[in-house]
Amino acid sequence: MTIDYSQFLAMKQEIGLLIVFLLVFLYDIFAPRKLVNAETGETGACGTSVITIALFAIFTVFGFCCGNTTEPQVVFGGMYVTTPVVSAIKNILNIGTLIVLIQSVKWASSQNQIMRRGEFYELLLVTLFGMFLMISARHFLLFVIGLECASLPLAAMVAFDKNRYESHEAAVKYMFTAAFSSAIFMLGISFVYGLSGSLYFTEIAQQLKEGSGLLIIAIAFVMAGIGFKLSLVPFHLWTADVYQGAPTTVTSYLSVISKGATAFAFMAVMVQAFGMFYDQVWEWMLYALIIVTITIGNLFAMRQRNMKRFLAFSSVSQAGYIMLGIIGVNDMSLAAMMFYILVYIFSNLAAFGVIQSIENQTGMVTIDAYKGLSKTNPKLAFTMMLAMFSLAGIPPFAGFFSKFFVFTGALNQGSVAMYVLVLIALINTIISLYYYLLVVKAMYISTDESPVARYKSSCPERIGMTVTVAGIIFLGIVSYFYSSILNLCHVA
Repeated sequence: MTIDYSQFLAMKQEIGLLIVFLLVFLYDIFAPRKLVNAETGETGACGTSVITIALFAIFTVFGFCCGNTTEPQVVFGGMYVTTPVVSAIKNILNIGTLIVLIQSVKWASSQNQIMRRGEFYELLLVTLFGMFLMISARHFLLFVIGLECASLPLAAMVAFDKNRYESHEAAVKYMFTAAFSSAIFMLGISFVYGLSGSLYFTEIAQQLKEGSGLLIIAIAFVMAGIGFKLSLVPFHLWTADVYQGAPTTVTSYLSVISKGATAFAFMAVMVQAFGMFYDQVWEWMLYALIIVTITIGNLFAMRQRNMKRFLAFSSVSQAGYIMLGIIGVNDMSLAAMMFYILVYIFSNLAAFGVIQSIENQTGMVTIDAYKGLSKTNPKLAFTMMLAMFSLAGIPPFAGFFSKFFVFTGALNQGSVAMYVLVLIALINTIISLYYYLLVVKAMYISTDESPVARYKSSCPERIGMTVTVAGIIFLGIVSYFYSSILNLCHVA
């Protein structure tokens, strides 16, 4: 039997990412001695990593925009699929990863991390590779490989700040949660395999002709396993502790890149493998998950004084809105979910950029540190205000349109239950205004006897915040982005 190695050419993004990983890895190990800092021993891996990943992101985005992306490719016996939509999703994740890396430069250059930052970039690239596999997988074996490849290095990244007890605690909680959720997920897959005799998504859809009690249990286990990764209620209990204990750079990566990739993978699994049981089984499951996720995320976010825990519960609530893009099961919902995650990347990373800048300067992460920020550091306050307005869905910023498109895509299904669901989500959006505006109130109205002193953020921090602010503004006023995504989904 001959092996067609040309199939690997379909994995352009994965191969490109592996090349970037090898370049960073080899540079970190074999950097010329003249480039090594005699006092710290660091090798310049930070700048090399960011530049290499930036070139990779620019190359993939440019190749997607200018190349022939109309033909889907199915390789390895149907286990791996790439389509224009899949390529666009990976490009969105590339852009978010690049912003995270730019914002991480000062933290990675600190005295505590400077000797180990090469490992940070390598672990991050491995997780991104796993996420790419999850998105393109059309076979549960490949999906699980991608899932574990994305999850296990994240535990090491959470524990990266080894001198802090909170980082160790967060890593242990994340590891136990990841192991437990993977076990539940694979138990569900075993039930699916027993019912269908296959792990291919398409064959599962063909073999499972009617619902059964065991199928309901299997789909519930699959949804629970992925729900842990997405921080859906009631599988969210790890989120706040891990977000608080992990380094802020890792927290921002967890909150946007990991969540976005898992949401896309979740949609592929549910639609491709279990799409014919939408009305019978998993529609009502998602109804319940969306309602409790958005509501509980909002209620707990109101009580937080730590900004990282605040954004943790905000991300729980945002995960519920992302799920609205899945439950719609149409091209408009898919496009809305892609646009929502793109906007969420810019909005959340803008907030984390400010949090990280203030933490690097003062070590404080509580909301009290933001009192009077508009007087001492108006640019930081303005960036955080735009981020909060966008996350809350206040027009004319991008977050308003992302929520509007998600609601429209869900309502396009036309059922009465969907109207009720969107109404509950809309009420929760109004409730969320309260806690997002608490941050704005602290910066612009509240006063403090000793506010954060005026300081100048590092150049990479300023670049990261400038890019995110530009994304929030332009995605809100330029309709081309959503229209292009929608046209891409129609073609696919």
